[in-house]
Amino acid sequence: MEKFEDLGFSKVDLDREKRTGYPEVIYGEGKTADQIKKIMETLIDNHGKAMVTRLAKEKAEVLLAVYPDAHYHDVSRILLYGPPREKYGGDVMVVAAGTSDLPVAEEAAITADWMGCKVNRVYDVGVAGIDRLLAYREDITKASVLIVVAGMEGALPSVIGGMVQRPVIAVPTSVGYGAHLQGLTPLLAMLTSCASGMSVVNIDNGFGAAYQAALILKLANEGVANETALS
Repeated sequence: MEKFEDLGFSKVDLDREKRTGYPEVIYGEGKTADQIKKIMETLIDNHGKAMVTRLAKEKAEVLLAVYPDAHYHDVSRILLYGPPREKYGGDVMVVAAGTSDLPVAEEAAITADWMGCKVNRVYDVGVAGIDRLLAYREDITKASVLIVVAGMEGALPSVIGGMVQRPVIAVPTSVGYGAHLQGLTPLLAMLTSCASGMSVVNIDNGFGAAYQAALILKLANEGVANETALS
């Protein structure tokens, strides 16, 4: 039995939620509004929900006319349809170095929330004004998983990685001047960080960071459930 639906231009993976815990997510860039609408229709028919990332506002307006109950987030460029997922125990904190990093940070925050994470945000606390970060030190150390978003030289994840005993997922952004190389400089800085235990996703990939964070919380909650069942 086929576990996908062939739309001609797209083969929609109907089995992904069963395999991975989350249904297929639609990447909006490079697709027409009509293509996205047809993929959404298939996902909604099978899962009752759909998520579209990197969606331009003009395409979102077309889709909202078809699905008025959907919600479009302007900053993250994410469109969501369907009921929220029950939240896991624990939380994900999204920390952004600067206001210019918010589109990527919000992509991470909205995605993590949709995947069942309680999300807290701490924004504009980059290392150029370290007192701003330290004002939230207690909150940061209490977070279950941290997604740290930074452009320029990408130093913020290393600083936070040295403050906490929790998973830190670093996200380099394409925010910065010439030698920043559209995000390559912070990417390499994060990959070569001396903060142990830090993982790094691709440039501007807030979605990928949130997905990893959600899997961490999902696994932790399964462990708690198993211990409860055995006790």
